[in-house]
Amino acid sequence: MNDQLAPRRLYRYVALAEAITWALLLTGMFLKYVTDTTELGVQVFGMVHGVVFIAYCLVTVLLAVDQKWPLSRLALGLGAAVPPFATVPFERYAERAGLLSDSWRLRAESPAGIVERLTSWLVRRPAQGAAVGLVAVLGLTGVALVIGPPV
Repeated sequence: MNDQLAPRRLYRYVALAEAITWALLLTGMFLKYVTDTTELGVQVFGMVHGVVFIAYCLVTVLLAVDQKWPLSRLALGLGAAVPPFATVPFERYAERAGLLSDSWRLRAESPAGIVERLTSWLVRRPAQGAAVGLVAVLGLTGVALVIGPPV
């Protein structure tokens, strides 16, 4: 079964989006700190990048559970979101290493444990899973806004 948003394709999209928003944020920082022309780029692209960063991290965890990644690969995938543009090489690595499939494992297999049961529910109901993901991204973004910007 070739899902429209199979793990491989979904991860490629979020990894690329995370890298693009890094570029936008760095552009905003250049305008703010180097040319001293405007803070608008940092304000706008900082928020956009933060939202996409959170989405990338959540998708990474979802795929790690569904695709049975070792904990070391999950940590590497999450860490790839920190340096600019590292999500794209990690996605390519994950593809070459066979960490990404064209289908969701937990749509076909019985889940083992609470984490796999939750993941299974999310991937077996794509519309509801996307809605839960959106709520999670918005909720975590709200928490990040309350905590404040990184120092």
